[in-house]
Amino acid sequence: MSNSQLYPFERNRYYPGKLLTSADFQAEQNYHINKGRFLNGMMYGSGVVCGMGVFSLDDISILVESGVALDGTGREIILDTSVVKKLSAIEGFDSLKTDMVTLKIRYKEQDVHSVYSVNHKEDEKEYEYNRIAESYELFLTDRDDNDIPYNPETEFLTKETLFKSENFSGEVMIPATVCRGKNVKIVLEIKKLSDADVSLSCRGILEIPVFVTPEGENVMEIGAEDLFLQKGESYKKEYWVRVMDTEAEESELILRSGSATAFEDDNAIKTASHFALRVVLSHSSPLELVSRETGKINLEMWSMGQGDDSISLADIKLVRNPGNYIVEKIEDPSEKKYVLTPAQEIMRNNYLSYYQKDVELKKEKEKEEKTLPVSKGGEKSEFSNIATGVLEVPLGRNAREGEIRYSGEIAHGLGPGNVYVDIGYNYVSDTPEMGANQKSVIYGNPGLFSHSSNVLADVETAVKVLNEKGSFVVAAKLLRNVDYLVLTFKWVAIRFPSGDDIALTEDYYDKSISVDTPTVIMGGKESHFFGVRFNNMRACSITYELTSPGSGEISSDGIYTAPAKEGVYEIRIYCTDMPVICTYAYAIVKKKMLDAGPAGEVISPEDKPEEKA
Repeated sequence: MSNSQLYPFERNRYYPGKLLTSADFQAEQNYHINKGRFLNGMMYGSGVVCGMGVFSLDDISILVESGVALDGTGREIILDTSVVKKLSAIEGFDSLKTDMVTLKIRYKEQDVHSVYSVNHKEDEKEYEYNRIAESYELFLTDRDDNDIPYNPETEFLTKETLFKSENFSGEVMIPATVCRGKNVKIVLEIKKLSDADVSLSCRGILEIPVFVTPEGENVMEIGAEDLFLQKGESYKKEYWVRVMDTEAEESELILRSGSATAFEDDNAIKTASHFALRVVLSHSSPLELVSRETGKINLEMWSMGQGDDSISLADIKLVRNPGNYIVEKIEDPSEKKYVLTPAQEIMRNNYLSYYQKDVELKKEKEKEEKTLPVSKGGEKSEFSNIATGVLEVPLGRNAREGEIRYSGEIAHGLGPGNVYVDIGYNYVSDTPEMGANQKSVIYGNPGLFSHSSNVLADVETAVKVLNEKGSFVVAAKLLRNVDYLVLTFKWVAIRFPSGDDIALTEDYYDKSISVDTPTVIMGGKESHFFGVRFNNMRACSITYELTSPGSGEISSDGIYTAPAKEGVYEIRIYCTDMPVICTYAYAIVKKKMLDAGPAGEVISPEDKPEEKA
């Protein structure tokens, strides 16, 4: 890597009677040229300003587009017209040792315009070149021989090694100083050090006392699974956390002792047993911290980082045989850099507008409720007056007719007050017509349905609501002997609205949403879009969610992807800003689509086309 120094700057001092020689005029040129290049490097850095894309024309030729670049010493490299080159005609081709090569461009000066030197002496040249043309030169190198870009080492990041072997290294890093009350990024960076064809899987647990994850935790798991990289490639995984607004001056990110593991294929590699990343907590803004840190880079460090005299344009994969070659693939190199200029700011902002939108978020008032923990499977809905969950009533062995069993005290999560609770018997039965097991809930007396299923328990139930405590207790009386050990019930709790809540519900009167196709029959892994109609209301933002785990996947725009397992799966759909306005859709997943048309279209028996002989 070259380190061309353009300073200190000296310019001519003119005075009456000064004898000017060619050296003086050369000094005059050097002053202005070097000052411009110095400012180019300091203000813009190095890289491609525009153009200079590389494309394959045929098996042996490439096209390099016209463009502009700045090298590490601030020199302008101008490719004024697009050029077509056979790869074998580019400098460096005959010296290549591998099939993965890099096409580069560098600044080159050429002496032009030969003229007769009038005052030449006998030992001097009779002809001299009158001009210097600023041009360029394309050349090829083996990709593995490329210099690693120099990065000025600053104190902005604090790092620790999670694992290291002959093939991989992994580091955890975070800014050494963080801002109270702001978000900050923790990065796991994994680098491939060798050509070995192995995959990597790793994990570790970080304890983060003054940071909070999006889930509200002070512990987070980091890692990667089945990661494949080429030599020299790196992989970064980001974890965003929020810094608590605490009065502490500093804190640590701690790798939990013994939690780190790493495997190359199935072979364990050495990992850190424990480390602590120390961070300082600051009241400064992120902009102040970053500006302060970048201003610390001195001129010597900057010069070392900007000293490369070539620009990488493309990585080219070759297929080489004795006496010939084929251009198999062209791609941008990982170290290719672009210079961001003010002239491109308007275009850049226009393009970014297709990815960004300023949305004014409504800040909801946080409510703090002191309640007992919700029971197993309990879930508070988006509408704060409704909660649901699953409870179990243990029977023990040899439960007999007439015996009464009680659940424990269950918190419904709606707080103290006037709450109505109902329970339904929860069971799973085999449904041949659907080709799968069917989940059902019976509210009331299960005995009325006992003729349709031999898995139903004949029980009488009652619910005692403890209004002052925000909880309830369930009693179940057996009407006949059963062999079960546990009875499972689905419970629903509804808070009776107060005066303020009644006024709120009037805003939703007569408004509803419905699904275009509420029930669809699908095959495993198929997709279907659940479209929504708005009744007596304007269109609004819709949220889709699955009501139970393992039900497939649903995207934010309503595209449902079925799981491989057969069954009936429920999707809840509601207005994002008015969760009380909701509806449900159901997907029946079957292996064979005997009774179904295209995904999302249910065909009744009378609608089936007649078979033709």
